[in-house]
Amino acid sequence: MNADALARLKQAVGAKGFSEDPTEIAPHIVEWRSKYEGHTPLLLKPQSTAEVSAILAICNETRTAIVPQGGNTGLVGGQIPLNGEVLLSLARMNKIRNVDAANASLIAEAGAILADVHKAADEIGKFFPLSLASEGSCTIGGNLSTNAGGVDVLRYGSARNLVLGLETVLPDGRVLDLLRSLRKDNTGYDLKQLFIGAEGTLGVITAATLKLYPAPASYETAFIAVRDPQAAVELLDRLQNATGGLVSAFELIPRLALELVIAHIPDMRDPLASPSPWYVLAEATSAGKVSLREAFQETVAEAIEAHIAGDAVVSANETQRHGMWRLRENISEAQKREGASIKHDISVPVKDIPAFLAQGCALVAGMVPGVRPVPFGHLGDGNIHFNFTVPKGADADAFLAQWNKVSRAVHDLVNGFGGSISAEHGVGVMKRDDIVRYKSATEMDLMRTLKRTLDPNDILNPGKLV
Repeated sequence: MNADALARLKQAVGAKGFSEDPTEIAPHIVEWRSKYEGHTPLLLKPQSTAEVSAILAICNETRTAIVPQGGNTGLVGGQIPLNGEVLLSLARMNKIRNVDAANASLIAEAGAILADVHKAADEIGKFFPLSLASEGSCTIGGNLSTNAGGVDVLRYGSARNLVLGLETVLPDGRVLDLLRSLRKDNTGYDLKQLFIGAEGTLGVITAATLKLYPAPASYETAFIAVRDPQAAVELLDRLQNATGGLVSAFELIPRLALELVIAHIPDMRDPLASPSPWYVLAEATSAGKVSLREAFQETVAEAIEAHIAGDAVVSANETQRHGMWRLRENISEAQKREGASIKHDISVPVKDIPAFLAQGCALVAGMVPGVRPVPFGHLGDGNIHFNFTVPKGADADAFLAQWNKVSRAVHDLVNGFGGSISAEHGVGVMKRDDIVRYKSATEMDLMRTLKRTLDPNDILNPGKLV
């Protein structure tokens, strides 16, 4: 690193805006799963868009590489300075700048915690539907930079669909102010979409105008035993038809995932009397005076009569509902406590999920005898976290050494189904080389052209995504 450049960067943010303390830096350079660990000579902590602008202008002029970071909850290494780059944390830029009930929107800075955005919307009787297990620590800037998904994509769409406007600092320090709150604006290219899902390689998101929705007045939530994934797909169709498309979440859970949560997470128990090979956590929501209870519960009962579902429990109150969601939200943590795991974040067409799961589990079991499949997640939008836990008694390091071989086989299978090897976690460094295998030469050429055009000096998150 150029010593003069580092001195200028520190001057640009002032004494409170940077750190060289290894203790303070340490949590920022290790990913949650400890799969990626980096290093940096300098942590920058700007408090305004003007400071971010000054930082990037200096970095561009001096060819100083820099990695933007939100809440450091990413799982593909995109937010880690793997090669000693300067680290840019947006955590201090955490204000809710504006809340507009009449326009059903709010403006949040990039460092705003997702849970705080939920609270700001709730205070005006509105609802921001992006919902993630990490919502107590992930940030809006990171959510948008990775086009986060979560449990409510089925009804509301991913992060990309929840943005009206964006404020972004370009690699040369210019501020692109597209912080509009319009529902309709047909004046050319929708430039904000370039930066959503770009993982900080084209610009640094500093604020966003977010869409709000009417707050749900009632929730209908059920934990349902199903014989297999095909039955779950059939149940999804029945519930969507019965509720008029108001199913907001539809999560597939295998028996092993439930057992791991019960074993490793305190105060967790099986909601049903008898075990089932598969379960669905389904939820429909309604606002105002619209009632879903009769249609929702009747459909679940009819599915049981038709032998699509085995048993079910419908939440009678918020305590029961939160208990069901705790089972789902703790699967990743329980799997982590159980031991080493090889993970995939894939999507295929909903109709193909049963066939993909059958073929994929058999494929990996053939490669790793005794492996324990833990595929779970957002069946409603075709996104499955296709995970595998180390065989009982096996060496963890030897198991993890097979990650690349297993992932190549899984990703080839996903591609054969017309799916995606990254449904909601992004590409980062983990899948950077893999996407070349599955994207067309034209797609990759256009992506690289955008990168070269906006960041010709390759200072922003170099080596990630493209």
